[in-house]
This record gives sequence, structure tokens and C-alpha cells, in this order.
Amino acid sequence: LKILNMSQDLMDFLNPNGSDCTLVLFYTPWCRFSASLAPHFNSLPRAFPTLGFLALDASQHSSLSTRFGTVAVPNILLFQGAKPMARFNHTDRTLETLKIFIFNQTGIEAKKNVVVTQADQMGPLPSTLIKTVDWLLVFSLFFLISFIMYATIRTESIRWLIPGQEQEHAE
Repeated sequence: LKILNMSQDLMDFLNPNGSDCTLVLFYTPWCRFSASLAPHFNSLPRAFPTLGFLALDASQHSSLSTRFGTVAVPNILLFQGAKPMARFNHTDRTLETLKIFIFNQTGIEAKKNVVVTQADQMGPLPSTLIKTVDWLLVFSLFFLISFIMYATIRTESIRWLIPGQEQEHAE
């Protein structure tokens, strides 16, 4: 399982001319659904050693999320070469449902007796939530409040409240 960092591009890890299948997880470290899926996704490479497994933080790769229609996380796409072939759409995100999905799409059978272990709980994908400050959200709120204040001040009907502003009367 390879986790892409912010400077890496998904297309560098997918072979556009190949027919290899790769399962890609779009997740965010602060999403509780992503955290609950993480141990199950961590165990998949043991069950399917011939497949590739990638994970990327959708908040750091927003252009890829947009390109592949990732509206919510976690989102799992199966690629053949560099083309998305199938999307995992089940709400029950367990190792067994992931195995069934992969088998139905690729025909590759999972290894027997692969279960989620304590090591899968630890990583490489984190199964605990990471609390961070979303600076983009903070900036957006600051911009919105500033715009509302500016628009309010520029409104003619509110000018009489501001000291030094003369009321204009139409005669």
C-alpha cells in the first residue's frame, strides 16, 4: 500500500499503457468514515498481492478528486491502467465487502484466511482521527465576513447609521 503525498501525482503511479489493476482510496485524515475503513484497506494488499493499492488525501489532491468525481470520502476507485473502471458504492465498508467488490470487477480471488490484524489498525493508513485546522475554511469565513461588512457599509439605506455620512434626499 502506497500513500501519495502532496507532491506526488496519481498518474505517475498508474501505467496508461498497461492493463494492471490498481485500487485507489480517496480519504481524509479527519473523516471518521475514512478512519474506520483504514484497517480494512490496509489488509487488502495481503489478500490481493497481484494488485496495486494507493491512497491519497483528497483534501491535498483536490484536482484529482474533482477529475474523478470524488464528492465524498472515503471513495474507492478501481483503475485498469490509468482509466477508472469501477467505483465501490457500498455503505458497508469491510474487508469482506471489499474482497467481493474486487473479485466481481477483476475475477481475481482473494487469498484465504486474510483478516484485519492489530498491525492493520496501526497503518500505513491511520485508523485514528487527526485533528487539524482547516486554514482554507478559516480564510473563507474571514473573506465572507469582510464582504458582508463591506456590502453593508456600501448600502444606501444604512449610510445614515455611520457618523459623518450625509443622508442624500431626492427632491
